[in-house]
Amino acid sequence: MLFGGEARLFRAPGRVNLIGEHTDYNDGFVLPAAIDFQTFAAVARRADRGLRIHSLNLGETVSFELDAGAPRRRGHWSDYPLGVVATLVQAGHALTGADLLLYGEVPPGAGLSSSAALEVATALALIAVAGLELSPLETAKLCQRAENEFVGTLCGIMDPFASRLAQAGHALLIDCRSLESRAIPLPEALSLVICDSGVRHALASGEYNARRAQCEQGVRALAEANPRVRALRDATLETLEESRSRIPPVVFARCHHVVSENQRTLEAAAALERRDLTSLGRLMAASHASLRDAYEVSCRELDVLVDAAAPLEGVFGARMTGGGFGGCTVNLVRTDTLQTFREGVTQAFERATDRKPKIYESSAAAGASEL
Repeated sequence: MLFGGEARLFRAPGRVNLIGEHTDYNDGFVLPAAIDFQTFAAVARRADRGLRIHSLNLGETVSFELDAGAPRRRGHWSDYPLGVVATLVQAGHALTGADLLLYGEVPPGAGLSSSAALEVATALALIAVAGLELSPLETAKLCQRAENEFVGTLCGIMDPFASRLAQAGHALLIDCRSLESRAIPLPEALSLVICDSGVRHALASGEYNARRAQCEQGVRALAEANPRVRALRDATLETLEESRSRIPPVVFARCHHVVSENQRTLEAAAALERRDLTSLGRLMAASHASLRDAYEVSCRELDVLVDAAAPLEGVFGARMTGGGFGGCTVNLVRTDTLQTFREGVTQAFERATDRKPKIYESSAAAGASEL
């Protein structure tokens, strides 16, 4: 035992997004599901004001004194848990000293929200050991703020929301403006299959934030013609087209993706509710094409995985998922065809890249909880 003493144990899942990519920070709609890959946090209260945080994955420990002022960003894995600490303190919550042991199953950099799972697990553990009370939504918003303001990635609310509030067996349609959500059951005969390209991204390095800045530039141009436009959520394809002359071509393409993706996400949720998997798959394919061509966040390996999966028997939908620039695809696959899927995708990817993809099968998992 590393720290000694008895501990409480918490878990927070990663997530996969079925559709609605790069819409959350534009006040739009997303349709994620939590997955069967978790980050675990074991926590024990200390008598002093010290925090010791140990990562079992990396074999590293960081220490921090709660009375020593606000922690500083280091460009290190510890920014995620320390960002949660800093944000809790900034929000006026009285923390106690604690020993925190972390272990993550969510592949980092794969677009499956390993960072949100780490932040949510940390938050639940620190909140519990300090005897605080925060609602699930408050916890999700706090974790988003930690990643925005401390880590420096301007992510939206989807990842911590899904990690904290997801329901087993369901996808979650989230309105990222009102923060209302609706759980939509997934067919029992369907599996979520995640194909990892092996290409790793670092969203905080700039491209993700650049896309967000381009969206904001588009909103400013749209608002000149219609002041009621506060985010791309408020635009339609028609109003976007009317302002084309005021928007640089690259920015227009980024905005076109977001506006059309919002519509696709609402249509996909409706299709899933009526069990129209053919329509859902068509919308997922259109989403991937838009992310590839208009938002320019795909890569060759992701395109190969999508193209390999789409024609296979039992595949209802395939697209890249997550922020992009590498990471994973999400596939809706009939469970009785999983072996055929695995073989077909592996062979196609090996021919194209001389590498085997990692393929994970998951059900839609429940949101974070104490174990």
